[in-house]
Amino acid sequence: LTANGSSNQNNMRYLAAYMLAALSGETPTQKSITAILKAAGAEIDNDRITQLLNAVGEKDLDEVIADGTKKLGTVSAGAAAAAAPAAGGGDAGGAAAAAPAKKQEESEGDDDMGFGLFD
Repeated sequence: LTANGSSNQNNMRYLAAYMLAALSGETPTQKSITAILKAAGAEIDNDRITQLLNAVGEKDLDEVIADGTKKLGTVSAGAAAAAAPAAGGGDAGGAAAAAPAKKQEESEGDDDMGFGLFD
């Protein structure tokens, strides 16, 4: 649904309305999704609803969630692999990260009492 340049947040509204309609026990329709979006005060784009219903087809809610989970898993794995080299930052970044941390000063209140919280 993002191929038309729309934001993911707006797409999620339509998907959430679809899921709510499916959870009612009925097959989600243009009418039921529209009613849910109206109740939420969201803008309604009938073309987006039609596009969602065409993309989902005859699948039940469990199949839609399973397919989405598979897609999410491939995106997450790819993003993590791409982020790993960037997080290292090369040799210069590693040297900066290895800078010694300042030692925390101990509270004088613990010394006066003669015992620690976990002693």
